[in-house]
Amino acid sequence: MAEEEDTKIRILQSLRGKICEGKNLGPCSGPNRQRDLCTFCTISLDQEEVFRTKVFDKSLSPFYGEDFYFEIPRPFQCLSFYVFAKGVFQRDLPVGKVSIRKEELCKFSGKEHWFGLQPVDPNSEVQGKVHLEMRLNELIIENGSMCQQLLVRIIECQGLPLISGQNCDPYATVSLVGPARSDQKKTKVKKKTSDPQFEETFNFEVTRPNSYTKKSNFQVEEEDIEKLEIKVDLWNNGNLAQDVFLGETRVSVKILRNDHIHRAWYLLQPKGNGKSKTDDLGSLRLNVTYTEDNVLPSACYTPLRTLLLKSPDIKPISASAAHILGDICRERYEAVLPVVRLLLHHSRLVPFVSAITVLELENTQEANTIFRGNSLATRCIDDMMKIVGRSYLTVTLKPVLDEICDSNKTCEIDPIKLKEGDNVEVNKENLQGYVQKVFSSITQSSSSCPPLMCDVFRSLRHMASKRFPDDPHVQYSAVSSFVFLRFFAVAVLSPHTFQLRPHHPDLEVSRTLTLISKTIQTLGSWGSLSKNKLVCMNVSYHCDVKLTVPISSHYLFCYREIQKRAQGRKRIGKRNFKKRWLRVTNRELSYHKHRGKEALCIIPVKNIRAVEKLYESAFNRKNMFQVLHSEKPLYVQAGNCVEASEWVEVLSQVSRCNPDRLGTFHPSAYVAGAWLCCRSLSDNQPGCKPCTPTLLANLQLDIDCDRETERIFSLLTSSYSKLQKMEDACASIAVYQGPPREQDDYSLFTIQDPKETFHTVQQITHILEELQREHDTRSGTAQYGSQENPIVGKTS
Repeated sequence: MAEEEDTKIRILQSLRGKICEGKNLGPCSGPNRQRDLCTFCTISLDQEEVFRTKVFDKSLSPFYGEDFYFEIPRPFQCLSFYVFAKGVFQRDLPVGKVSIRKEELCKFSGKEHWFGLQPVDPNSEVQGKVHLEMRLNELIIENGSMCQQLLVRIIECQGLPLISGQNCDPYATVSLVGPARSDQKKTKVKKKTSDPQFEETFNFEVTRPNSYTKKSNFQVEEEDIEKLEIKVDLWNNGNLAQDVFLGETRVSVKILRNDHIHRAWYLLQPKGNGKSKTDDLGSLRLNVTYTEDNVLPSACYTPLRTLLLKSPDIKPISASAAHILGDICRERYEAVLPVVRLLLHHSRLVPFVSAITVLELENTQEANTIFRGNSLATRCIDDMMKIVGRSYLTVTLKPVLDEICDSNKTCEIDPIKLKEGDNVEVNKENLQGYVQKVFSSITQSSSSCPPLMCDVFRSLRHMASKRFPDDPHVQYSAVSSFVFLRFFAVAVLSPHTFQLRPHHPDLEVSRTLTLISKTIQTLGSWGSLSKNKLVCMNVSYHCDVKLTVPISSHYLFCYREIQKRAQGRKRIGKRNFKKRWLRVTNRELSYHKHRGKEALCIIPVKNIRAVEKLYESAFNRKNMFQVLHSEKPLYVQAGNCVEASEWVEVLSQVSRCNPDRLGTFHPSAYVAGAWLCCRSLSDNQPGCKPCTPTLLANLQLDIDCDRETERIFSLLTSSYSKLQKMEDACASIAVYQGPPREQDDYSLFTIQDPKETFHTVQQITHILEELQREHDTRSGTAQYGSQENPIVGKTS
C-alpha cells in the first residue's frame, strides 16, 4: 500500500473567479419580458449547485461583483452559471445559463469575458456516463440461412444527477433506431442511486437480404449499417410524477464493422445535442480560472523544493531561484503565492522577505515613496498578510463591518451624489462615527496581530531606518504602507473577498465602505497621523514581545444549513434526517433548529475524535460525513460536494491536536445489527479503514508543499522562453563585461551577479527537464472510451 502511494499521481482541481455583472437579462420581447427582475446567480458542477450570489433587486443589468474560490473534490464534465429570477409567491424561474465544458475552460482562464445566456431546457441538463457493450452474433435460422443479431449490454452508469437533492431512481431505455424502425427495450428501475448497476442485455434482430449466402466471415452490409444506431436514454422514475430525462448517448452500429465486440464508456449528452434557436436572453460577464494540478510523489519535487528553500541564503538575492521566478513571471499575479506558501511552511519567509526588501530599498530614492510600487517584496508581503492575517481581520474588523452593513446608514458627502432628502451633516456624522470605530479597532488590535506579521514589520522598520537614517518617521510609514493601505483598507473595501461578509454589499453600503476605506488610507499615511495615533501604532506594531490571540476568544469558522441524521437511530429512513444549522467555532460544534437560535446540541471541539466522509451507500445519500466524538456519531449531509469537503477540512483542522483522535473508522453505517462496510456485528468494533491523516498545519494553515512546488514547476515551464533569455543575458554581461546588447529584451531582469544568476538558471533548467520526464513517464493518457476518458458525442 505504501509503495502504491509513493507512485500515485494526485489530480487536484480548483476554481477561482468572479461573477461580475449581467446585461439586458430576460427575453427582449414578448409576454415574458419584465422590466424589473430581482435576480441572482448560481454556479453548478454539472447539475450540483456549489455557489450562490445574493439577490440583486430590480435591474435588468445588475452588478453582482461576487468573488468565488473553491477546491473541486470530484470529476466533472461541465461548469455552469445560472441566472434566476427570484420568485415571491412561486419558485425561482431560470432566466438563462452559461455552460462551459471542462476541456474548454482553459480558453477563458484569468480574463474577463462576456457570455451570451442560453435557455435552461430540462432536456439539456445532463451529467454522468454510461458503460456499454455491443456485439454482433451470427444465427442460423430454420431455413438454413444466416441472420445477424445485435446484443447490447448496459453495464452501469456513474455520476447521475441528484433529483430534488436526493439520489435518483434511474432506469434506461435501449433502442435500435433506423429509417424504418425503432425497437425499444427498458431496464429495471434502480432505487436511490446515482451509480446504478444495471447488468442487463437486450437482443435486436438486424434484417438481412435473402440473397446473402456467405457461411463465414459475416459482416453487415454497408447500406444497412450506415442507417442503424443504438440509442440509450437514462430517465428518473417519477412514480406518480412525470419521468425526468437524465441524458442520452448514440452509437452507430457500423462501429462493429471492424470489431464485432465493442465495449466503452460514454458521456451522456443532451437530447438533440441541446441545440435550439431562442430569443436573446442577455449576457453575463465572468472571470473564470480553472486550475488542475497533477501532483507527483513528494520525492520527485525534492531538488526543486531544496533549491527554492535555499533562496534566502543566496548572495545576491537576485540570483536565487525564488527571485528569478518572480522576475520572469512578474506579469502573472498568481506567480508569487506558491513561493510564499512554500517558504512560509518551512519558516523561511521572513529571511527571504528581508533580503528582497533590502534590494528594493536600494532602488528607493525618497522616503515618502517607500513600498508604494508593485514589486516582488510588496507582493510577497501582501500575500503573507492575506494568508496569516485572516483570523486577525476577523477579530479586528468583522464586528464593526457587520454593524455598518446591517445598519445601512447613509454616509454620502459628495454634493453631486446626494439624494433628495439627504442631510449632508447627518451623513458626515455617520461617516465620522464609522471611521472612528474602524480606526479604533485597528489601533487597539495589538493582542490579535499574528507573530509572523510582527516579525516582518519589525524587520521592515529596522531596514527602513537604516536606509533613511535622517528621517525619524520612515520606520512607521514603512509599516503603515502595508497595514493600512494594503491590508485593512482593502478588507474594508471588499469584505466578502476576505470572508468577512457572505456576499458583495449592495451599492449604497459599497459606497459607504469606499468612503471609509479611503479615509483609513489617508489616516494611515504618516502625514495625517496625529501624535496619539502614532503612539497607538507604535504599541500595536513595535512587536518586541510575542503577541498571541487570547485563548478565551471564539472564532466562527463555518455556519451553514445541513441535513442532520438523528443520533442513535437504528433504521435508515427519510424521517430520520432533519434540516438544521450547523455551527463550528474554535471551541465547539453545535447544531440549531434555526439560525441564531439556541443550540439543540453542543459538542466540545476537544471531544471530537475523527471527522471522515461516508460511503454514499451508507444512507443512499451523497455528500455525507460523520463526526466521531465521545458519544454517538453525528451524521451530516452537506449541501453539495464542495461544502462537504470544506466541513471535513475545517472540523479536522480545529480538532487535529486532540489527544484521543482515532486511528480507524467505519466508512458506512451500523444497520440491522451489522456494519454495512465490514459486516462486523459489534457496534463497538474498531474501524475497518484508516483515518485520513491530518497534517499539523503551520501557523494554522494547511499547506500542501508538493502541490505548491508543482505550481511553481508549471509557472517556470510556461515561462521557459524568458528563462532562456535571462540565461543569454547573464552570458552576454559576463562576456562583454557591460550592459547587454539587446537592452530592450534584457532590461526586465534584475541581474546583479551574472555568474551566480547563470548558475542558478542552469540548475532550474536541469530540474525542469527531470520533472518533465517524470510527468511524461507517469502521466499516460487513458484510452479513449475508458472510465477515465469516456467518449463524447456520437460514435461511428
